[in-house]
Amino acid sequence: MVKSLRKRLNEILIEGGLITEAQLEQALKIQRKKGGRLGQVLAEEGYVNETDLVACLAAELSIPPINLSKYQIDEEIVNLIPEHVARHYQLLPLSKIGKTLTVAMADPLNVFAMDDIKILTGYRIEPIICTEKDIKEAIDRYYGSREKMGDILKEIGAEAVPPSGEEEMDSHELLKETEEAPVVKIVNFILLEAMGQRASDIHIEPQRECLKVRYRVDGLLQEMVSPPKKIEKAILARLKIMSGLDIAEKRVPQDGRFRAKLRGKEIDYRVSSLPISFGEKIVLRALDKSSLTVGLDKLGFEEEPLRDFERCINKPYGMILVTGPTGSGKSTTLYSVLSRLNTSERNIITVEDPVEYQVEGITQIQANPDIGLTFAAGLRSLLRQSPDIIMIGEIRDRETADIAVKAALTGQLVLSTLHTNDAAGAITRLIDMGVEPFLVSSSLIGAAAQRLVRKICPECKEPYKLPPAIQEKMKLENPTVYRGKGCSKCRQTGYHGRVAVLEVLVINEEIRDMIVKRASSDEIREKGRRAGMKLLRDSGMEKMKAGITSLEEVLRVT
Repeated sequence: MVKSLRKRLNEILIEGGLITEAQLEQALKIQRKKGGRLGQVLAEEGYVNETDLVACLAAELSIPPINLSKYQIDEEIVNLIPEHVARHYQLLPLSKIGKTLTVAMADPLNVFAMDDIKILTGYRIEPIICTEKDIKEAIDRYYGSREKMGDILKEIGAEAVPPSGEEEMDSHELLKETEEAPVVKIVNFILLEAMGQRASDIHIEPQRECLKVRYRVDGLLQEMVSPPKKIEKAILARLKIMSGLDIAEKRVPQDGRFRAKLRGKEIDYRVSSLPISFGEKIVLRALDKSSLTVGLDKLGFEEEPLRDFERCINKPYGMILVTGPTGSGKSTTLYSVLSRLNTSERNIITVEDPVEYQVEGITQIQANPDIGLTFAAGLRSLLRQSPDIIMIGEIRDRETADIAVKAALTGQLVLSTLHTNDAAGAITRLIDMGVEPFLVSSSLIGAAAQRLVRKICPECKEPYKLPPAIQEKMKLENPTVYRGKGCSKCRQTGYHGRVAVLEVLVINEEIRDMIVKRASSDEIREKGRRAGMKLLRDSGMEKMKAGITSLEEVLRVT
């Protein structure tokens, strides 16, 4: 049986025109001497391209090929085959339907592998072919973190793991448990792994059967390896203690923060706990101070929007609004502005909820509505402190908006954020809040909208041509654009890092008149565009043409 399969492979390679008989003979000699798969030897010797080999085998054997970099595998499926078996046979389980398990294999002719997997799992095996490189990268991706988590548990020993947390335990017992070796090491591992993955947020969410951990990398959540369910309560309690939260209180949401030094770098974590069906969900937002020192010119803005934005922040008084959804980089932009304006001659005061970054030389007020210290109350108090520049974390209500506008009219430079879709929408939002149009017209000097787009991974960046229909619809002169193929550096996503796109509406006399006349945001946007404003989509398309991001990413974000 084995001989017939080998003969069949040889015939496929020669008849498909991929190799000559002489090359096959030479490869077989090397294989007999060194061992390994024939396809692997042929690829290493440069006789055949591995992708071409897979395509030829797929066609001849009627086995569908797959690109694993574009495929997301459920953790439950991965668990069906142990890592050492997956690495030994170079395969990975993909999905199961009924009693059939679909398995991606570098060598679909390996009957021994298929028999072993069938016995191991109890499923009928349906092979799919893919390159050995893809298989290795996928195995590293899906088993890598699990292996490290397993190493931690192995190192501390099974006897050190606290008992299952199904039963309720009092605060004293829980406090003691948080100091146990497995809990401390696993929490440290979660933080270090998140830092290594460049995660901006860590989501720790109890489920019925597991403790789900997800990292937000470049704006999108990615599921990571789950810690043992049995130490769930201790892990959550450890994080709450580190954040200064009450471990005995599980019925109401809590907010806290802590600072950790990881690999020589200090990172602040903003922590939020929320009661859910199966316990408490905890979300940690990583706040890296180094992002504030890069300067506005290093945030990746296009030249024209940056020039307009700098014109606004150099004005001595007036109000500047930065808009965008949560996680679009508004706070980083405003703190970068404050860092630039932070000199000994200026008194800068902020009122925030919460204070995200602590900046030396700036007076920062933490809003606390529970004791009456709202944005509006804090703003009224800080106006008596003779400020030159005021930053308000967010304008949420009419009272805050009214005080901010009046501060801008009486000689202060006011910076704040709003949740609107574009720059022009900030104007109508203020009016909808109840601020008189003539006050908005007099106080506002500029509004900016911001988004973050993912950058194409430089390691796997490749050019491709757009279909003619899309090229015509997007009115693009050059059909060649770029995308990320997916590699181990970018975790097969094709993207690595993010860059900001900016839309800046400078308030000129014509727009002031339109505000007073209550013009719609569409009319104001069109007037700004005719005056030279570059829209978010325009900035994104410029980055796409420069090969910084992809068309799909620009369309997703703008």
